[in-house]
Amino acid sequence: MERPIIEIDEEKCDGCGQCVLDCAEGALAVINGKARLIRDSYCDGLGACLNCPRGALRIVMREAEAFDEAAALAAKAARDGQARHLFCAGSRPRTLAAPGNIAVAPALTPLFSAADNDIPDSLRARTPSWPIQLRLLPPQAPFLSGAHVLLAAQCSGFVLPGLHTDWLQGRIPVIACPKLDNNGDYAERLARLFAMRPASVTLLRMSVPCCAALEHLARQAQEAAGSHAALHCHTVRLPR
Repeated sequence: MERPIIEIDEEKCDGCGQCVLDCAEGALAVINGKARLIRDSYCDGLGACLNCPRGALRIVMREAEAFDEAAALAAKAARDGQARHLFCAGSRPRTLAAPGNIAVAPALTPLFSAADNDIPDSLRARTPSWPIQLRLLPPQAPFLSGAHVLLAAQCSGFVLPGLHTDWLQGRIPVIACPKLDNNGDYAERLARLFAMRPASVTLLRMSVPCCAALEHLARQAQEAAGSHAALHCHTVRLPR
């Protein structure tokens, strides 16, 4: 039958997962960094998911299976029960440490006087370059040429206590957040990064759907720049 149904523009979709949260019938999922319609019969065609920050979704008229609400809700409940339904990082609070292992911190003694103008050098991390925000990098950052780059999700520095010792040693840091930044120019900025011919790029992303966009954009940018730099992608898994 011909009826209203959702259509997703893959070029615009950045995998943020907002449409997944908005769809009460569970007709959508983020798969390989892109929003996908799981089955035609799960979509009611009413457009509750159209609140897409990238404008990647629209309602079209086409041949599709009739909407089956009972089947859609049953499938959604099954996925939720198996903890496979994908959510944005900010939509589901998670405790990263077991409650029994959380200790009450003692009263803190300031490491330096509040009257000091600057934090002492001894307390600063040794950052090899500046700026580190992707959106603030100059069009041609000379320190990227021939360098080993760590392209990291902004959250990773707070989730991984060993970020400096395990990941940053010998690498130039570049941080980004496709969810919070206005990432409309991320593809261009990442292409410029790869065009500077770094020796390698290590991408450190979180396991949440919105962060999948960072990996997707990096791979696209590497191809657009014709770069042969090694691209190594690593995912920080959050507990379910």
